[in-house]
Formats: sequence, C-alpha cells, structure tokens
Amino acid sequence: MGGSEGTTRESGSRGKLAAYAALVRVPNLFSAPPDVLLGGALVAATGRAVSIPALAGLAVASVLLYAGGTTLNDYFDAVIDARERPERPIPSGAIPRRTAGVLGAALLLGGVLVALGTAGPRAGLFAAALAAVIALYDGVLKGTPAGFLAMGSARGLDVLLGTVAGTTAAAAALPAWALAIPVVVALYIAAVTYMADNEATTTERGAVAAAAAGVLLAVLGVLAAVVTLGPSLVRIVSAVGLAGGFLVWTGRALGPAYATPRPDTVGPAVGTCILALVVLDAAFAALAGVGWALAVLVFLLPAVGLSRLFNVS
Repeated sequence: MGGSEGTTRESGSRGKLAAYAALVRVPNLFSAPPDVLLGGALVAATGRAVSIPALAGLAVASVLLYAGGTTLNDYFDAVIDARERPERPIPSGAIPRRTAGVLGAALLLGGVLVALGTAGPRAGLFAAALAAVIALYDGVLKGTPAGFLAMGSARGLDVLLGTVAGTTAAAAALPAWALAIPVVVALYIAAVTYMADNEATTTERGAVAAAAAGVLLAVLGVLAAVVTLGPSLVRIVSAVGLAGGFLVWTGRALGPAYATPRPDTVGPAVGTCILALVVLDAAFAALAGVGWALAVLVFLLPAVGLSRLFNVS
C-alpha cells in the first residue's frame, strides 16, 4: 500500500514538473542564450574584448526573462486558452492561474537581478527594458501590429543585451552593420509572431507569406553582413552555409503551411521558425569566428530534442 502511494506521489510530481515545463515552453528556453551569444559575437567581431563570465550571466538572465514571458503569456491568455487550447497547464487545472501570474512576475524580476548582478548596472537597464517590453506584449499589445513589433523587439533587445558583455564598449558604440543585425532578428520574429497570432484557429495564407518574407529578409541580412564585413573565407562559408540551412529548414515547414494553412500545419511552422532562430543567430555569429557559431549551435540540440516532448508554440 505504501509502495502504491509512493508511486502515485512520484507520478504526480512528474506530472506537475511536466506542467511547469510546458508552461515555460522549455524547448524555447534554449533559443534565448543564442541571442545573447550573438550579441557577444558582434562585439568580438569589432575587435573588442568580451567578458565570458558576464556573457554567461546574461545568458542565464535571458532564459529567466523568456520563461517569465511565456508564463505570463498563458496567465493573460487563460480564458482564450480554455476555449482554444484546453490542454495547456492553466485551463487544464494543472497549474492555478494565480500561481502562474506570480511565477511569471518573479521570473522577469529574477532575470533583471541576474543581469544586474553578473554584468553591472547597464546590463540591468537593458534587462529591465526587455522585461517591460515582454510584460507589455503579454498584457496589452498581443494580437495588434504593435504587439508583433514588440515581440520582435524583445528578441532584438536580447541580442543587444549580449553586447553589454563587451568590456569597453556600449552597444551604441558598435558600427552600423552590427546594430542592423538585432533589427533583422526583430523583424524576422515580428513576422513569425504575425503568423502565429491565430495558429490555433484560422490563419490567412498572407500571414504565412509574411513569415516567409521574414525568412528571406534574414537570409539577405546575413549576406549583406558578409559583404559589408568581408571576413575570412572560413567565416564566409560558415555564415552562408548556416544561412542556407536556416532557409531550407524553415522553408520545408512554411511550404505546407502556405499550401494548406490549418492549425496542424501552421503550428509546426511556427515552432520550426522559433527553433530555427538559433541557426540564424549562428550564421550571424560566424562573422566573429567559427567558435562563436558552434557555441550558439550547441543550444539547438536540447531545443530540438525537448520539442519532441513539449509544444514550442
């Protein structure tokens, strides 16, 4: 009898852990540090030194901020999810809505404090700005044109957060080509967010086309950066090769979604585009060196592996 009760408790604990993993979109969490690493790579590409401990701390902060954002997303969407996604942790009753709200706020605050503690006041300000954009998106702007741009801006700010790990220069001191890269990332994610807006119900073919346009813009951004910077042949091959992989991977998902825009095609396309951001980050990071690209790509393994167990979108 005692063994049966112990097994039941253990099963319940695993179920609760799985519910929280679904709440924070655990596969997606591994797409946040690559943004920060890209920021560090941009600093390194300009010949400036990067503090690796500070960069690591900022990567942790970005994970906390992302987790806070997804948690608050479900907190604010609880009523809609009860109708469209009843299997999610809050509408299914696995996690109380109030608990999710408190957890989301705590994660955002934790992200700001970790950035402040590991990389200083400037990093704390960047993280606070990112947390504010996340909260605005989740609570007010979602589903509006401003909301799509806000979600994209959050990713762009995540890249800029990584630039704070530079030991001598602020993000504003970076050259124009380097500052353009977070903008490209932001526009790409804004387009993907637009496609994801009604993924659980009906999605217009034009929304999928917008995401495809975002992919093409991102690839052109990599090529433009290569031409502008003129890196070594190895770096060119790495950047262009990764950009090609990004194009093929996203294209294989966006094709069916465009041909037949339904939840069972659009949802996977959204998930693919989110995870593929790691490859895009690596393509840009390759401009600073193959080592930077590999450091970014490492995060793709757990992201893709966990995406087989948990929903990404």
